[in-house]
Amino acid sequence: MNKLKITSLAIILLLGIASGCKKGKEEVDTIYPTISIEAANAFPKQCSILKRGEKFIFRADLSDNIALGSVSVDIHHNFDQHSHSTEVLGCNMDTKKTPVNPLLYIKDFPIPSGQKNYQIAQEIEVPANVDPGDYHFLIRLTDQSGWQTIKGLSIKIQ
Repeated sequence: MNKLKITSLAIILLLGIASGCKKGKEEVDTIYPTISIEAANAFPKQCSILKRGEKFIFRADLSDNIALGSVSVDIHHNFDQHSHSTEVLGCNMDTKKTPVNPLLYIKDFPIPSGQKNYQIAQEIEVPANVDPGDYHFLIRLTDQSGWQTIKGLSIKIQ
């Protein structure tokens, strides 16, 4: 009888340990987050034109299979015609020039914790005194696991 109790107890403990391990396993994230500018109200898009001295709303749909982490925007001049573009179609570019007072804008925007989908809508002001010309608009999206996606758009400031 004692042997039966010990065997039964051992089986119950093993089953408890096995079921506990399954509950404790976290899903391993191996999928990059996505940035979509396909919506009609998304802005900017490839070859968009921004006006000096005016504000615009940066809009994009952000998503991840588990949870979003952070998003940032980097706007910098492309007067030397370097490339970060992730878009297939190019834009008409001005001739190369030396920057005098180019716009350099780098900012992180918050994403509420635990979100799988988020539509960002952030107001950005283009200073009136920046050099007009070709610029890059880079969106960097990182998910909670650290995977990062970059969308590089060519834009123009007039």
